[in-house]
Amino acid sequence: MNILLKLLLNAIAVFVLAKILNGVYVDNYITALIVAVVLSVLNVLVKPILIILTLPVTIVTLGLFLFVVNALIILLADKLIYGFNVDGIWIAILFSILLSILQSLLHSFLKKDKK
Repeated sequence: MNILLKLLLNAIAVFVLAKILNGVYVDNYITALIVAVVLSVLNVLVKPILIILTLPVTIVTLGLFLFVVNALIILLADKLIYGFNVDGIWIAILFSILLSILQSLLHSFLKKDKK
């Protein structure tokens, strides 16, 4: 149940950011839900492989290259999902940063409800 609630919150975050940012387009809320699911799957399956492959660059840049890895995951989701479009790598990096912040805020409400 908690996983479904987190996916719904992530879909809300994707939908809100698509409305705020120029360069990120989501057709409707169902597409935002699909984006949230695909991003979760890509973060579990593909992101660890990319982190291992780019470890030397990540160490040299003191971890800043992870922003690029996150943007690549978002651009991969863009290619996989019809109705979700990100205009470029810089927009994907900004979308990634803002999505992480918004997800943290939304997920903090879940933690407060448990207590």
